[in-house]
Amino acid sequence: MKRYFFYVALMLSYVVPLVLPGQALIKNAQGQEVTPQDLESFLAIAMEDFDMPGLSLAIINDGQVVYHTVKGMSDRENEQAVNEQTIFEGASLSKPLFAHFVMTFVEEGKLNLDRPLYEYLPYEDIAHDERYKQITARMVLCHTTGFPNWRTDYPAQQLFIQFEPGSSWHYSGEGYQYLALVLAKLAKTDAKGLEALFQERIAAPLGMTHTRFIQDSINLTRKATPYKEGVKLKSSFTNKAFGAAYGVHTEAQDFSKWLIGVLNGALLTEESYALLFEDQVSFPEDSENAQTGNTHWTLGFSKFNSPFGTFYTHGGNNPGFTSAFGIQRAQKWGVVYFTNANQVSEFGFELFAFLHEQ
Repeated sequence: MKRYFFYVALMLSYVVPLVLPGQALIKNAQGQEVTPQDLESFLAIAMEDFDMPGLSLAIINDGQVVYHTVKGMSDRENEQAVNEQTIFEGASLSKPLFAHFVMTFVEEGKLNLDRPLYEYLPYEDIAHDERYKQITARMVLCHTTGFPNWRTDYPAQQLFIQFEPGSSWHYSGEGYQYLALVLAKLAKTDAKGLEALFQERIAAPLGMTHTRFIQDSINLTRKATPYKEGVKLKSSFTNKAFGAAYGVHTEAQDFSKWLIGVLNGALLTEESYALLFEDQVSFPEDSENAQTGNTHWTLGFSKFNSPFGTFYTHGGNNPGFTSAFGIQRAQKWGVVYFTNANQVSEFGFELFAFLHEQ
């Protein structure tokens, strides 16, 4: 890795303004040019150093994709290359996308962000703790329910509450899954029906052709193989529930359509977007979150303050898959990537640094 960081430092010490004919002009969120040649060189070295079999990446400038690439292998053993139809698990990138979907219920008047969820749907899995009756959709979306991330991470395998709901922050996928059940109840449907409603309200209007929480046969056929440290993993994904916290499958070009929709304020009112990006949780300066630049949590997004401005971000990790995005709303700038490598979030930080530390 030392060789890699030296290379990045060297690359960031100069700017090559030349853009060859036929190549798109790429700019970072500060408006500085990034040449396709330098970016391609960076990605080649990064994929080798992080042992990333495949990659799908898109960069947005002024509300449109100016750079999109697919690289590497979808399946090393069968020598299948990643192409523009290759599907990746987006993991926790599901959460901000789901939060956007939730706001359509709020606009309909069917869901109140501050009404206890049990009034919509009692939850037997946590009925043994009366404190759950305080939990609201707002708490779910900003991770203040008191739930663990996953009950399966603990020996008892039972859902529990670790602090008074609304009093502290702890990242939790469990809360998102409860809220998905509430939405299905409100829509008088099941998981597949909720997927159909997501397609109707979010995916189809934005032209997203293969971004799904409940996978169809086409998505599953085109799905990349997961890897951990170069070793092929057996996929642990199940298609039984609406995976609000983990289940989205997509690729960079398709997912960028949603990011562009968000940057352009599509599908929701200005008031709803103000709510979506409003600070809900403020992290103390000495906290681990704040030390990495994550100063606040909104309704589904991490708010990241950097020397280059304020970004709204989220990362995702499922076994054998890593993904992340970052957007800067004022500049309508964004970047998103998907890879079939396990826990390589550091790649995202290095990519962000490459794009900005000119």
